[in-house]
Amino acid sequence: MSHKNYLLVTAFVIASFGPVFFLGTMLATSEPARWTLDFLSWPLDGAQQYDAPTTRFLSALTGGFLLGWGVMVLGLRRWVYDLAPEGTRKAVLAGLIAWFVLDSSGSYASGNASNVFFNLIVLLLAVGPLWKAEKPRS
Repeated sequence: MSHKNYLLVTAFVIASFGPVFFLGTMLATSEPARWTLDFLSWPLDGAQQYDAPTTRFLSALTGGFLLGWGVMVLGLRRWVYDLAPEGTRKAVLAGLIAWFVLDSSGSYASGNASNVFFNLIVLLLAVGPLWKAEKPRS
């Protein structure tokens, strides 16, 4: 799969978390976000709650950032990739690495070290073949 096509996978992996966390902004629809946090802070124990207004607000911010980041990757694919494929690849890769390092460090520091493992899986899915330059087509 070409890098340009794989950017669709990358965008989906990133943006798919956006609606989940948006649903967490309202108590009536917060269960998918609550369950996701419970899963990412393994084991599933029901300890993650979503009833605090500050948690729901943070969920709104998180959902917005993730959806926006995924849409940005789609924009890079559509409007930039053909002009600068290597620059696009490097920009997306740099963003993914920055997310991984900060999110994983924060997860570990907050007592949710299990999320580092889940972050690694998401990173590998989002990066796919983007980890190395695409061979020029002849």
